[in-house]
Amino acid sequence: MHTKYSKLLNPFKLGNLYLANRVVMAPMTRSRAIDNLPNDLLTEYYSQRASAGLIITEGTSPSPNGLGYARIPGLYSPEQITQWKEVTDAVHENGGKIFVQLMHTGRIAHPLNLPAGARLVAPSAIAAENSPMYTDAQGMQPVPIPQAIRLEEIASTIAEFVHSAEAAIEAGFDGVELHGANGYLLDQFLNPAANQRNDQYGGSAYNRNRFVIETVQAVAAAIGKDKVGIRLSPFGVFNDLTSDETTESQFIALAADLKETGIVYIHIVDHSSMGSPSVPQSTKDGIREAFGGNLIISGGYDASRAEADLQAGKGDLVAFGRPFISNPNLVEKFQIDAELTAPDFATFYTPGEKGYTDYVMEEVRA
Repeated sequence: MHTKYSKLLNPFKLGNLYLANRVVMAPMTRSRAIDNLPNDLLTEYYSQRASAGLIITEGTSPSPNGLGYARIPGLYSPEQITQWKEVTDAVHENGGKIFVQLMHTGRIAHPLNLPAGARLVAPSAIAAENSPMYTDAQGMQPVPIPQAIRLEEIASTIAEFVHSAEAAIEAGFDGVELHGANGYLLDQFLNPAANQRNDQYGGSAYNRNRFVIETVQAVAAAIGKDKVGIRLSPFGVFNDLTSDETTESQFIALAADLKETGIVYIHIVDHSSMGSPSVPQSTKDGIREAFGGNLIISGGYDASRAEADLQAGKGDLVAFGRPFISNPNLVEKFQIDAELTAPDFATFYTPGEKGYTDYVMEEVRA
């Protein structure tokens, strides 16, 4: 048993999945998927990091409509399934476990980044005016006003998530994380800044929660509730969202409804380390109590704070983002308290291996 980090670095059972430790590699967009396809670079990148207890992939679109950023992967076509299978096989061969994060970008998109025939859709026809989008073709561009998803399109939009989740299992993933955070489609339905519908999917907090709950229910029914998690960012302001005095109660109510679905975890992201408002501990505690299941906590953690919060019962697993970018063997470094390599911010989203797969996997010795 590892004594200094006796919770963080020892095994954990997540649903029916046995994890080598409680270290989670957080989902991080890296923009290396040329033509929205996984490739050999992605295979190398994720397999290098397979010592994490659980890898959650970068945001991966369940639909052509959700491919809002340049060079992000999708998971809905036969070719994408085949390519992702190479990634999951490599991770499993290295002893890891891997969930795919299904991220539909919704209104956070630009037509220049979307494939032919795709549409820019959202809960309401409201542009994210303060969130310009990078395009390979024309650099930074303002995002246009999206088309509001019609009531009769709700079911087909949910079906896209279901199809992609089924594709994920076919591709060898251990499960899926629905991206309900950071201002993307599911989060847009949750938030009054993006959702001004006057039907059963808008208006009250209860109605704004409805699309998320129905999507979770449908995905869990399709692939098994033990293979489904969701990421949430209460009080998040990314991509032109807001919060108010009802935010805490809304997310606690959402967590209570998620408990009924039986999914395997909620992943709460707190971006205060990146300049966003912090998520009050009362909100985190309320979600934890209402959900009653596994909680992944994330947001600027180092090993010591992660261990302290696990020991204090604030969460069950801890997700690390940027440290995993530049430290493929992060878990091994935690084991001996080795110094971490700092990431190169300039190469976070650039194509190619630089700043992606070329961080040194130096031998770690006690």
